[in-house]
Amino acid sequence: MKIDKNARNLIIVIALALVLAGSLTYYFSYRINAVKQDYEAKISDLSMRTSENLKVLKSAIAGLGINLSSQIGLVDTDLKNFKSQNQQEIKTLSGLIDEIERQSNLQLSELKDELKNIRIKSADFSAIVDDVLQSVVSIKTNVGQGSGAIIDKKGYIVTNVHVISGASTVKAATFSGDTYNVNVLVGYDTDADIAVLKIDAPGLKAMGFGDSDDVKVGEKAIAAGNPAGLAFTVTEGIVSAFRTFNGIDYIQTDVPINPGNSGGPLINTKGEIIGINNFKAGGFEGLGFAISSNDARSVVDRVIADYEAKQKQ
Repeated sequence: MKIDKNARNLIIVIALALVLAGSLTYYFSYRINAVKQDYEAKISDLSMRTSENLKVLKSAIAGLGINLSSQIGLVDTDLKNFKSQNQQEIKTLSGLIDEIERQSNLQLSELKDELKNIRIKSADFSAIVDDVLQSVVSIKTNVGQGSGAIIDKKGYIVTNVHVISGASTVKAATFSGDTYNVNVLVGYDTDADIAVLKIDAPGLKAMGFGDSDDVKVGEKAIAAGNPAGLAFTVTEGIVSAFRTFNGIDYIQTDVPINPGNSGGPLINTKGEIIGINNFKAGGFEGLGFAISSNDARSVVDRVIADYEAKQKQ
């Protein structure tokens, strides 16, 4: 069978088209695979580098965290040390201020006392009388009367045993005009003629004992008390001599001592008790005797200590 020329040409064209199509398909398939492999290689490389970079970054962050924690720890330690040092410095400064204030108050008090002493030595006792009388009491009993001195803000009063001897009721009147029942006899020493009473009263002003060993013959002294019922009377004189009777030391003075003065304080220019007025030589003027403050204080300290020990039992 004969194929005409046109048909043959068509077949050739189709065959060539098929060959070309196959070639193009192969070529594009090859290029696609090549591009795909290249892309996958680049993706793999990028992934690997990203992973490595992440490891480096994590390591850097961890190192930074450790370093930051260390720095925070150092800062915290420094703050604590600063706070502790600052508190210590504040405490030291506060203590220094307190000490300066204490020294200032002490020096001011000493200056006031010195000014009082100057006034007393140059003139009279008027500079301390008002303070002294705040600590003096008038002792009134159903059998007599006498005087006493407040020696502690707790209400302890020193007086003579013979002032309260035989009494069933005892009252103590203060310079402010208040009268209190004495319900407690703290203790006493008959040989020394010293008794300690106690009242329950607010706002009491106490007088301290001086050292009778420092008292000199010729120095000024005053007696405060209740002579002849004239409450809160002050008389002035000098220390005349020192005497000892029955083992008790007495200060002899020419300060007028009258009935009612017994048990009251003999006071020096510093406002301290140097004796407890006790008696006068009958028929003679200017011969008064006061139990020395050191002997009186020895009795007072002992009986108060015994009393307070019993109260704690």
